[in-house]
Amino acid sequence: MNQDNSKPGKTSVSRRQLLKAGAVGAALPLFSIMSRPANAAEFNYKFATGQDPSHPVNKRAQQAIDRIREATGGRLDIKLFPANQLGSDTDLMSQIRNGGVEFFNQASVVLSTLVPAAGIVNTGFAFHDYKEVWQAMDGPLGAYVRAQIEKVGLLTMSKPWDNGFRQITTSTKPIKTAADLKGLKLRVPAAPMLTSLFSALGASPTPINFNEVYSSLQTKLVEGQENPLAIISTARLYEVQKFCTISNHVWDAYWILGNRRAFEKLPKDIQEIVRRELDKAATDERADIASLSGFARNDLQGKGVQIIEADKNSFKEALARGSFYKDLRAKFGDDAWKLLQNSVGSLG
Repeated sequence: MNQDNSKPGKTSVSRRQLLKAGAVGAALPLFSIMSRPANAAEFNYKFATGQDPSHPVNKRAQQAIDRIREATGGRLDIKLFPANQLGSDTDLMSQIRNGGVEFFNQASVVLSTLVPAAGIVNTGFAFHDYKEVWQAMDGPLGAYVRAQIEKVGLLTMSKPWDNGFRQITTSTKPIKTAADLKGLKLRVPAAPMLTSLFSALGASPTPINFNEVYSSLQTKLVEGQENPLAIISTARLYEVQKFCTISNHVWDAYWILGNRRAFEKLPKDIQEIVRRELDKAATDERADIASLSGFARNDLQGKGVQIIEADKNSFKEALARGSFYKDLRAKFGDDAWKLLQNSVGSLG
């Protein structure tokens, strides 16, 4: 796991900064701060994300944007639009393809609706730890997924960022075993991989865009949801949920996507700067998520959320009794499945 060894005041992110939107908000404006007049830039681009401004994705993206502006002498000016300001995840998927935005941060679970192969990293209970994750994603499996993404006309601008291992939260009852999920109305992203996983486990998955999650939980439209701890914390879902199950049921990547036409308009030297700085941001964000995930668990507990350790064997056994893994192997193909199993071992 990459570690951020920078000194405070430079690029390190404190736990307090990460978790308190007010503190981060002071350092992270919703829009980029311009160092020169707008008409001085040769290229003015937009970078959209769905995450709360306090999330490490936005902190590190803004730092990369600032470094890009400085390194290009102001020739490329990128403005950051966090928290679905420019539309829902599904809206932004269309915008990144048609050039409405030039850069967009998207999770594999949602990207898989456009690029099915991207969903292989979301195979339920596949990755055991981060050693396996980064061996796969910085190696052959990651290269395979990037190639599939680029076949639909998008560019992947850096190595994958970390969305974290996903956990289950509920407002009505604790979830410890697969049997506890039976009939549970659970919010999932508009993502087939998560829908199929929770259907196989007996739940009632309900696809809802992330910008509507809080209100859906608040109004009891759904009983629970599943997300990485960093999202649960920064989106303040603890305000409308009582229980958090540490299930690690799926690991998820963030991909920084680029509109091909817009990126290829940039001179080669600027293209190299963009890729370099977004790769650095990926390394920093990975370290942030590792730190924040460990702290967020205690923070959630301190806010009154009951933490439950899942009986993971019960979930794996429930999946093994059916055709879950066999169906995924058929969906992704033997070659891709082999790449996954080379990193995580035999599945099913």
